[in-house]
Amino acid sequence: MLLRAILEKDVAATARLRLKQEKGFMHSLAALLAHSGDSWFWLIGLAGLWFLGSREGHGRLALMAIGIVILAGLVMAIKLTIRRRRPEGEWGAIYRITDPHSFPSGHAARAMMLAVVVCGVGPAWAAIVLLIWVPLVSLARVAMGVHYLSDVLAGVVIGSVIGLGILVIQPLLAGWAPFLF
Repeated sequence: MLLRAILEKDVAATARLRLKQEKGFMHSLAALLAHSGDSWFWLIGLAGLWFLGSREGHGRLALMAIGIVILAGLVMAIKLTIRRRRPEGEWGAIYRITDPHSFPSGHAARAMMLAVVVCGVGPAWAAIVLLIWVPLVSLARVAMGVHYLSDVLAGVVIGSVIGLGILVIQPLLAGWAPFLF
C-alpha cells in the first residue's frame, strides 16, 4: 500500500513537470538538454578530447569514460530487474525502442557521475558547469516524458555513488594502466 501511494505521488509530480506536446522554445531547449546526457555523445566527445588534448588530461578523460561504461552496465542491470515502463508519450522514440524501461534514468546517473568525477579531479570551472547541468538534464528527461521524477532522482543517487567509487579507485587505475594517466 505504501509503495502504491508513493508511485501515485510520483506519477502526479511527473505530470506537473511534463511539457505539453506543442513545439516552442522550451520544448526545443528541453529536448536539447534531454539528449545532452546521451552516452554515445559523451564517449565520442571524450575520445575527441583525448586525441586533441594534452597528456595531463588523459587521466581525467579515462576516469570519465571508465565511469560511463561501468555505470551503463549497472543501470541496465537495474532496469532489466525492475522493468518499469516509461511514461506514455511520443517524444524520444529512440529511447522507447532501444530501452523501454525507465528506472533508473541513465542520463541523470551519467550526468551526476560525470559531475562528481570532475569535482574530484578538476578543473573547478568544469565542475561548476556540470553541477548546473545535472538538474537541467534530469528535469528535461521528465519534462519530455521519457522518465518519472523518481527515475531521475534514483539516477542522481546512483551516479553520485559510482562517481565517488571512481574517485576512490582512481589510484588503482593509475597503477594498473599508467599509459592512460
